Amino acid sequence: MMHVILNEGLEDRAYIEAMTHGFAALAERAREYTPSRVAAWTGMTTAEVEQLAHEYATTRPAALRLNYGVQRAEYGGATVRAIAMLPALTGAWKYRGGGGVLSTSGAFCWNEEPVRRPDLQLASPLAREARLVNMSALGQALTGLGHDRNQGSEVRDRKDEGPLVHALFVYNSNPGAVAPNQNAVRRGLARPDLFTVVHELFFTDTTDYADYILPATTFLEHTDIQGAYGHYFVQLSQQAIEPPGEARSNVWLFGQLAQRMGFPEPCFRDTPEEIIRQALNIDPAAGRNARSANPGMEHITFAALEEHGHIPISFHCTPGAHPFLPYTSGPLATPSGKIEFCSETLAAAGLDPLPGFIPPTESRWGEAAKRYPLELLARKADNYMNSTFANLTGHRKMESRTNQRLEIHPADAKARNLAEGDPVRIFNDRGSLQLIAMLNPSLPAGVVAARLDWAKLNSDGANVNALTSERLTDIGAGATFYSTLVEVAKIAGAQEN
Repeated sequence: MMHVILNEGLEDRAYIEAMTHGFAALAERAREYTPSRVAAWTGMTTAEVEQLAHEYATTRPAALRLNYGVQRAEYGGATVRAIAMLPALTGAWKYRGGGGVLSTSGAFCWNEEPVRRPDLQLASPLAREARLVNMSALGQALTGLGHDRNQGSEVRDRKDEGPLVHALFVYNSNPGAVAPNQNAVRRGLARPDLFTVVHELFFTDTTDYADYILPATTFLEHTDIQGAYGHYFVQLSQQAIEPPGEARSNVWLFGQLAQRMGFPEPCFRDTPEEIIRQALNIDPAAGRNARSANPGMEHITFAALEEHGHIPISFHCTPGAHPFLPYTSGPLATPSGKIEFCSETLAAAGLDPLPGFIPPTESRWGEAAKRYPLELLARKADNYMNSTFANLTGHRKMESRTNQRLEIHPADAKARNLAEGDPVRIFNDRGSLQLIAMLNPSLPAGVVAARLDWAKLNSDGANVNALTSERLTDIGAGATFYSTLVEVAKIAGAQEN
């Protein structure tokens, strides 16, 4: 798209000059990406690439909506950077409603330090910051750290920095279902020397490995405050009902643990309301947010939230205010103070300072495809929230048409002698999964798709994460769920349809 935009002179030179850095280098890189070259990778025609670029660059306003997923590939960081550069190239930010968005969560300038309390690490007997372990590499953490090498982990270019992980406290997550490289995670969770506590609502794939299960509250049973992914309202979620039985909130649980372990810091006695005030940075004397570095939230008080339930961030939502036009004046929060087409910061970190297409290690375009020629799209289910609700009958009923199905293009099915409804085994070096073939001509040939479910609810006790790897993304060290190669075969002994 950049190649076409620049060839046709559809870029906004005034905006580029005022608000961007590294344009010349980007223009040189874009010359490499002709529509015909890109068409061969994407399955689009050359004409479609050109049409998309032209329509995007000539529409006012034009907005790009990223969603969670495109970054979950080995070079997802470069992909997101490239997409985010398009509105800067065309000056789309100058128009109300133009630009792009992944999430509005960055607009909520919470006062995090008094809530997270990183200083308490230094109050420990070790008097240093705690070791951080990436939860996207939990299998490696539980089977590799402190061991004699990583027992098959695919996490590369870093040391197994000990010591051994002896304890695991799981809350707000179900890693037994959602963490990549599921078999490595299970080996780690099954270690007899690992002490595991799970704070949960239901008996999940993770609670099966717990030494202790502590009942948790739902959002209806405790008080909390929220920002949002898709709007600009601060929201107060007040407790609506009493928790059943011995269910307790995260705040209560961690506060009580700290007190009973003898930690003297007053913060462990804070109520949810006090913590909310700290997150808003309420000045007790003034009764309002006194932080000048928190634009748009100075007017939000706890009392006002109690009265109204939700309050908009003022710079965006106040009636009669000027249109919200971000990235139209500087300086911005980058080293150059501008939108960076070319990033010296990335270059200093050993990464490509410009976006470009590099096939993932597990890709149809790489050597690994000779053994495993199909790319797996490890999809979320339509009617669960990640793995939440997957155990509920009503949600499972809504998901029943595609549950435990492998979506496969008819051409790929024919090449493997598969028909609709055949039981199949989908596998790679990390594991395997038994599913039912579901022919889907809407999929690109060479791609198969299966949906996330609880492993224990699948017929063979596994889910799609038995196949995904712990390899991390180029920027941000996130999970690479969508850079996964597999092969598919009919299960031996199955009857022909």
